Amino acid sequence: MTTTSSLPTSRFDVARQVADAVLFEGYVLYPYRASAAKNRLRWQFGVLVPPAWAPAHEEHSFQRTEIVMEPRGEATLAVELRFLHARRRTVQEARADGSFAEVAELQLPDRVLVPWDEGAEERIDMTVPVAELEAGEVSLPFARPAGEETEPVVDADGREIGRLVRRSERIDGVLRLRAEELGVPYRALKLTAVVENTSAWTPPRQGADRDAALPHSLVAAHLLLGLSAGSFLSMTDPPEWAKGVVADCANRHTWPVLAGEPGRADVVLSSPIILEDHPAIAPESIGAMYDATEIDEILALRTAALTDQEKREARGTDARAAAVIDLADTMPPEVLDRLHGAVRALREITGPDAPADDRIPELWEEEAVFKPDTPWWDPARDDTADPARDRIPIDGVLVGVGSRVLLRPGLRRTDAQDLFLQGHTALVEAVLHDVDGGVHLAVTVEGDPGADIRREQGRFLYFQPDEVAPLEVR
Repeated sequence: MTTTSSLPTSRFDVARQVADAVLFEGYVLYPYRASAAKNRLRWQFGVLVPPAWAPAHEEHSFQRTEIVMEPRGEATLAVELRFLHARRRTVQEARADGSFAEVAELQLPDRVLVPWDEGAEERIDMTVPVAELEAGEVSLPFARPAGEETEPVVDADGREIGRLVRRSERIDGVLRLRAEELGVPYRALKLTAVVENTSAWTPPRQGADRDAALPHSLVAAHLLLGLSAGSFLSMTDPPEWAKGVVADCANRHTWPVLAGEPGRADVVLSSPIILEDHPAIAPESIGAMYDATEIDEILALRTAALTDQEKREARGTDARAAAVIDLADTMPPEVLDRLHGAVRALREITGPDAPADDRIPELWEEEAVFKPDTPWWDPARDDTADPARDRIPIDGVLVGVGSRVLLRPGLRRTDAQDLFLQGHTALVEAVLHDVDGGVHLAVTVEGDPGADIRREQGRFLYFQPDEVAPLEVR
């Protein structure tokens, strides 16, 4: 019997941290003001619009997830559908006669209130025995009713000077699940999960814009799937026996990945954003900043540098935007330092006993860290690299500036432009060393009419020693 109930909280806890980032991806963008051009076209990921709107506007009303699972015994499947329900907020100002009138903004000492679309979190829970899914499709229709809420706005003396009115429209949808056994050596099932917007809403007029459809849409919709016993297969790195059936899975408008704790495979996040298996929030992250097209450090610095008026507008735009402003204003310097950069690969050098704080300056202060006596780029070295004088041995011949070489790309690289130069001769212009100890030859191609210009501008082609053969030394 299909049931709807609260899911075991521990099952999805780790995965939900990433799912929250998916839910609010692009919710409000820097500079976090409603008036900013970036915030006038919102909610681009996982938007399931009403079916009457979708075809003519090249948007979609459903998501389809297909993934392979290996349930054990009398396993049950737990499903959590999450999305935002857009609700339209308007601003009203109190009049002397006791009435209220809609206004474009309401000025307060600490913020400027403006009309805005807020996103209310919605969740649909479902648990069902896997055996029931094998017997046939299981459907769970759901609805969220229309509604209206009013929040009074008062001044320092407690007088009501206005109010915020939030209106939400009705949303209807359905979650459909089924499982079918696969013809493979092991007991494996293909799970199909479809989320569909079934709202009966139709555009009220010809040419109605996207804003009219959003209150009736499932915004940032995604699924969390969990098996009580058994595991899911990775869709990007399946075992050899399952590669064929995984390739046949048809995912539409979503991307399922293994989620939850590393090393486990009993939870899947089906996301409208492409992720890798076991995605995680960076430990240096200071909190949700919503604008994932930017680096947290840049966002924090730019946000802290906003004018007082811009911050007042951001605080009045949305409670989440206000939290970002407060976060940037109160960030201690040591927290900002952590955002400047971390190289986790160095843990392989420092070993398991290295400190948890993996910022580069602190790593290089540890005695256990590998440090060359004097790196090649340090001026204190007697043999400091000199691109104009250095020569390197290739096939027993010293090659440096002025040497003619035969280009033979393909041993390491497959860049199309390089392949066009196969068999051409070139003149070495510089011998360059990188910080990893690699060597690169800067060259100009002989016969290139633009070689002189490239040489003056320092715009060369670059090859590694194994991609050239010496012709002669000049």
